[in-house]
Amino acid sequence: MQVRLSEYTPDWALRFEREAAFLRGVFGGEILRFEHFGSTSVPGMKAKPVIDMMAIVRDISAIDGYNDEMIALGYDAAGDWGIPGRRLFRKGGEERTHHIHFYEAGSPQIARHLALRDYLRARPDEAAAYSSFKEELAARFEETSGYSPAKKAFVSELEKRALAWENGRKRRGE
Repeated sequence: MQVRLSEYTPDWALRFEREAAFLRGVFGGEILRFEHFGSTSVPGMKAKPVIDMMAIVRDISAIDGYNDEMIALGYDAAGDWGIPGRRLFRKGGEERTHHIHFYEAGSPQIARHLALRDYLRARPDEAAAYSSFKEELAARFEETSGYSPAKKAFVSELEKRALAWENGRKRRGE
C-alpha cells in the first residue's frame, strides 16, 4: 500500500465518531467503549489518513463470531495480525480509511496505545518531532512495506517515554 501522509484535519475526529456509532450497532453489548488513537487522534500531527480505533470489549473470543458480518460490511478480518489478544478489522481496501483494533478489557495493549496518544497530545514538541520523522520516511519510502518498519525503533522509544510520563502522572495522582 502506498504511503499517504496528510495534514491534520478535525474531520478525523468526526469520522471516528461516525464509525464508532455504526460499530455499536453491529456489536451491541460486546463493546465497553471506543477510543480514537494513533496519529489521527493528535491535533496538529501529520498522519496517514487512516483512523485507528480501539474497541474495548468484554470477551475477545466473542469478536471472532462477527468476522463474516464484518466482511459482508466491507471490512477485512485480519485476526490478531501479530498481536496476541487483538482482533483487527480494516476498512477501505487499498484506499484504507479505518483500522479497528479490538482488545479485551485489561489488555496491556490498551494502556500502551492510550499513553502514547495522551503523551503526544500533551507534548507538542514530541508530536512535531514524530510528524517530521514521518515526513522524512515518506520521502524515502513510497510503500508502507518499507515505511512502517523504518519507523518502528523511533516509535518504540517514543512509547517508552510516553509510558514513563503516564506512570509519573499516576504516581502524582493526575
